[in-house]
Amino acid sequence: MFNRMISGVASAILLTVSPLTHAASSLPTPTEADWIAKEFSFNSGEKLKDVRIHYITLGDKNKPAVLLLHGTNQPLSALLAPGFAGELFGPGQALDASKYFIIIPEGIGSGKSSKPSDGLRMAFPHYDYDDMVTAQYRLIKEGLGISHLRLVMGYSMGGMQTWLWGEKYPGMMDALVPMASQPNELSGRNWMLRRMLIESIKGDPAWAEGNYQQQPPTLKTANIMFSIATTGGTLAYQHKAPTRALADKLVDARLAAPVTADANDFIYIWGSSANYNAMPGLSRITAPMLIINSADDERNPVETGILQSEFPKIKKAELLLIPASAETSGHGTMMQAKFYNKKLQTFLAETAKP
Repeated sequence: MFNRMISGVASAILLTVSPLTHAASSLPTPTEADWIAKEFSFNSGEKLKDVRIHYITLGDKNKPAVLLLHGTNQPLSALLAPGFAGELFGPGQALDASKYFIIIPEGIGSGKSSKPSDGLRMAFPHYDYDDMVTAQYRLIKEGLGISHLRLVMGYSMGGMQTWLWGEKYPGMMDALVPMASQPNELSGRNWMLRRMLIESIKGDPAWAEGNYQQQPPTLKTANIMFSIATTGGTLAYQHKAPTRALADKLVDARLAAPVTADANDFIYIWGSSANYNAMPGLSRITAPMLIINSADDERNPVETGILQSEFPKIKKAELLLIPASAETSGHGTMMQAKFYNKKLQTFLAETAKP
């Protein structure tokens, strides 16, 4: 159905009290933890021992579990910010943390999870989205001992991984909510700009085949260019910067910000999307889906019609397309849950098991 709306043994767990800030005092205090896979086999054929998956949780483990998946290079704190957690995790809200056990893992290659900058640099195994999903599954099953999920929901990279979750483990969840994503392989401007981001860093002599002593200068400029081109929203940018002086002010602020990323980590994580393609497996998805996208998403332009053409292959799916406005922010719109919190709440009610 297509409704379009406009409006373990091989593991160890190390628990700590999280220093992460959260959206409101009414929310449970987040807990940070690491789960260690004693050995992990990658799709590339490479193996790595002691792969660390860092994650945070909110709520009672005995409550229905919700898995939330972050975007590329997105810090976990973004999913605890007022615009997201403040609209979703509070009392009576869609993902009320007193009713659900919320799990937010950092993907392989991100944050405090195992990544190239831990020491292996470019000798780190080459991973892809399927590897990330496998690691998430092992965390849930082996690390946390959870056999079923009430919901899998993700943004951007996490959204694409949500499609893969539905295909790889179709009986594992009651519902799926991929956001700011599509099931098709990376192509068009989306992949072209990712490729240029990677090539720009590799082309910087300071990168030194990944053996740099300081972060290559191109890392900052290439990332800023990519961000402006693919996240923000045309109407929102024009509203924020209707003059050249104001546009320069936005650019200057980004140029003045310190570099907190690592070039090799960047190359790996953007490259990990290269073989993503959920299209062939759409018929395997059995859980109901609420697909949330925005009309001004620069990476997933609605004009292509790709998503709509694939709906007949999905057993039960609904699309919420958020209209573009000066208040939306293109690909980043999903971090403002006010645009979809009520619809998510209705969807969860409709997919609740008797």
